[in-house]
Amino acid sequence: QVQLVESGGGSVQAGGSLRLSCAASGYTYSGSCMGWFRQAAGKEREGVAGIYIGGGATAYAGSVKGRFTISQDNAKTTVYLQMNNLEPEDTAMYYCAADPPRGLDCPRLYDYKYWGQGTQVTVSS
Repeated sequence: QVQLVESGGGSVQAGGSLRLSCAASGYTYSGSCMGWFRQAAGKEREGVAGIYIGGGATAYAGSVKGRFTISQDNAKTTVYLQMNNLEPEDTAMYYCAADPPRGLDCPRLYDYKYWGQGTQVTVSS
């Protein structure tokens, strides 16, 4: 059974930092593609960052590039999203996503098979 368990969300003031974690289990982790997405109230879900597990290549949405960093800890099968210099516009539910190796490009910010339950991030001005 695939499980993606997110943690680390919370409330911060603008300019602050948070680190999200996503612990993965139940599928072929090595060589998979993982990513972080977010959905703000009344808006569509958008891809934030992606990483190729093992190789380490990463991709970011333009709105977070230079402020967010996605990383992996393969020993723990965990992916992190370090978020610095947070802005009120970053307020959203953040979701971890994973996709086993199936021949698609990776890293990428679309088309994932497995999803976590989400963790809320709220940034106040």
